[in-house]
Amino acid sequence: MTALAIVFVFGLLVMVHELGHFLVAKWAGIRVLEFSFGFGPKLVGYKGRETFYAIRLIPLGGFVRLYGMDPEPDERGQAIIGSPNDPYSYMNKPVWKRMAVIAAGPIMNFILAVVLFVAVFAYLGIPAEGKAIGSLAEGKPAVTAGLQAGDRIIAVDNTPTPDWDTLTQAIHSKPNQELVLTVERQGQTRTVTLTTEKDAQTGYGMIGIGPEIVYERVPILQTLRFGFNRTIEFTKFIVVTLAQMITRQIPADVGGPVAIAKAIGEGAQAGFSNLLGLTGVLSIQLGLLNLFPIPALDGSRLVFLAIEGLRRKPLNPEKENLIHLVGFVLLLALMIAITYRDILNLFVKAG
Repeated sequence: MTALAIVFVFGLLVMVHELGHFLVAKWAGIRVLEFSFGFGPKLVGYKGRETFYAIRLIPLGGFVRLYGMDPEPDERGQAIIGSPNDPYSYMNKPVWKRMAVIAAGPIMNFILAVVLFVAVFAYLGIPAEGKAIGSLAEGKPAVTAGLQAGDRIIAVDNTPTPDWDTLTQAIHSKPNQELVLTVERQGQTRTVTLTTEKDAQTGYGMIGIGPEIVYERVPILQTLRFGFNRTIEFTKFIVVTLAQMITRQIPADVGGPVAIAKAIGEGAQAGFSNLLGLTGVLSIQLGLLNLFPIPALDGSRLVFLAIEGLRRKPLNPEKENLIHLVGFVLLLALMIAITYRDILNLFVKAG
């Protein structure tokens, strides 16, 4: 199950990314030489009017090969980058069309995230905070006072708390203070006295409880809006987290393929809807990563195209390809180092 989930997630993420490049390249009038699912030796293939479609041995992604983008061997075996007069060559298209082709991959990853979130919410419903306690933090005042999951706190100091927002406001407003809670459990009412803790970051009063999550069925348009908003929220969260890591506000904690595979396996065991939600988050991460101006990624190609547009003449393709090659090697080395650390962490935790 874990192996199938890994193939499904990695394959879907990369194929949707490459599909974005493929569709916009076709729209822009660029000849697509190959569109392959997987890497390595070819298993099966089909030659269309101008594009070779293939399924390859390693089913972890795919690639699109555009005419005129990278050097291709001619009949003499020499590497050339398309004919300078061929209207179907990538290099002969306007800068804005080439930028659209490059940006289409990451954009498709964000679109995939929206689609997956909408699918999950359409199936499960929109998550909302219930009125009962859903989780408790160990060692906090709520656990010490004997509160349990499923309890409803209907009043704080004799002031009614009809919903979770009212309850949290009542608790937050009284740090390091004694509270009398009116608790409803299985139809019976009792009072519980406890003292809140003061949160070091916010200064709020806390007792260590979280709400139960209930799912509400809503019209499809609301589901679409919720899926779109959730994609924006995750994107903001990832960007802020990365910025905090770079500025050393929080410890750098980056996972490689091994950590991602482990998370996918856990998501698959938790159910298909959880796996789809995780895939949506990973799709956002892949889209953002590819927009970074790192050589060999889409972001760096967009930077080179922007420079070309400002200079009104193309950069030296050999120098640009060399930069992408060096960037790819460094990126591969970084990935190997992260993977090595992931494997060490697995052994340490197992030990």
